[in-house]
Amino acid sequence: MGNDRATARVLLERRGRTYAEEAGIRLADRPGPLYQLLVLTTLLSTRIRACVAVAAARELFAAGYRTPQAMEAASWQDRVDALGRGNYRRYDERTATMLGTGARLCLDRWHGDLRRLHREAGGEPTRLRRPLTEFPGIGPTGADIFLREAQSVWPDVRPFADKRALAGAKRLGLPGSPDRLAGLVDGAEFGRLASALVRVALGEESAGEVTRAASA
Repeated sequence: MGNDRATARVLLERRGRTYAEEAGIRLADRPGPLYQLLVLTTLLSTRIRACVAVAAARELFAAGYRTPQAMEAASWQDRVDALGRGNYRRYDERTATMLGTGARLCLDRWHGDLRRLHREAGGEPTRLRRPLTEFPGIGPTGADIFLREAQSVWPDVRPFADKRALAGAKRLGLPGSPDRLAGLVDGAEFGRLASALVRVALGEESAGEVTRAASA
């Protein structure tokens, strides 16, 4: 357990930044940041590199599309152009359409406030997945991405680790269950740990370098 804690600590020091933070989202349990996380999740759900999805999200937010009202009000071409500035080119046209449709769904069903979705599901991950997958472009994997990041501001979702986070844990020789992984860090840090584990699974961080640093 002691060595596992050291590994988790080194990983947090090296890669303890969530994808939401990287995209410039000041995540909080408020309508704006939660919607921005939904946008990022939509972008991360396509078969494209995470760094490109993050860059595209930053461009959309820089263009002012930080709320469902602003996203829907933007023209389809404006959304395409913002995605293109983030080099999100292969899926830009389809994603621009999905973002507009998703913004309308967020407004119609949740009045632009995803805290309503959270309350309706009682904070239960299994019940949260279904409404999340109703958004265009977000399937089960996307729902897991959203919950993995949202657990930082929705404590009742913790500890949540999706398949990619658990794959990263396996590469590091760490425990293979969310509950056991949660024992390695303070509760509020678990979302950051889960994102860092994903980076190991995706090859953004070297498992070997982390374990060597933890053993030093």
